Amino acid sequence: MLLQDKVIIISGVGAGMGRRMAKLASAEGAKVGLASRNSAYIKSLAKEIKDLGGEAIACSTDITRSEDCYKLAKKVKERFGRIDGLVNSAYQHGDWATTDIADVDKWADTYNVNCIGALRMAQAVLPYMKSNSGGAIVNVSTMTTVNPFPGEASYAASKGGLNVLTKHMAKDFGRFGIRVNLCRMGWIGGAPVYGYIDAQVNNGRKRDDVINEITDRIPLGIIPPEEDCAKAVLYFVSDYARVVTGATLDVNGGQYMAP
Repeated sequence: MLLQDKVIIISGVGAGMGRRMAKLASAEGAKVGLASRNSAYIKSLAKEIKDLGGEAIACSTDITRSEDCYKLAKKVKERFGRIDGLVNSAYQHGDWATTDIADVDKWADTYNVNCIGALRMAQAVLPYMKSNSGGAIVNVSTMTTVNPFPGEASYAASKGGLNVLTKHMAKDFGRFGIRVNLCRMGWIGGAPVYGYIDAQVNNGRKRDDVINEITDRIPLGIIPPEEDCAKAVLYFVSDYARVVTGATLDVNGGQYMAP
């Protein structure tokens, strides 16, 4: 199996891609540490994974608090004996507002989760990965950092910081045998996107028109399903990517193709 006997922490596990990723990782042989502020949800998911024959541990975590990040890493290490991978998928979208009217005083909160939170988590797992002589970190970013979408400036700016941070982490962590890569996601066929579509329909638009407006910009002609997006992230955790670091993988059905 792709992730046989690896121990992976996934931050920001919720009802979307994080859930799919956790279950996929377990199905591929990994032991999974589930991190989220929603304690009840991740405990339920951990039970679901265990009922399917996997191994998982849930730990309520606020990645804006360093002590929470270190507590999570310690708990996973004590339970499973090691830490091989970290997926930084936690995010805060912030207000939907164009830059001419945005409340910039709120942007720091978004940056604190989407960029600095990823570094807090990386520093928390670093000692355990160093003791293994290696590991893999995957930061989850967004296509809006390179293909602006109205109203997402706060979110995109914070994730743009993460894009740059990833390369610095790859350079700094490489001497410990730790790989750091980035997945830049586009539209993901899950709850947030379907919620956006529903909102547009509630505002009087036809559902097919809203969906076609999205898929017409995607060469593959589909909204990429959560499960397929999660698989792309887990590739970077696997040994198939053991000599890849500092890389960016665009996971968007071809809507944005990096030069």
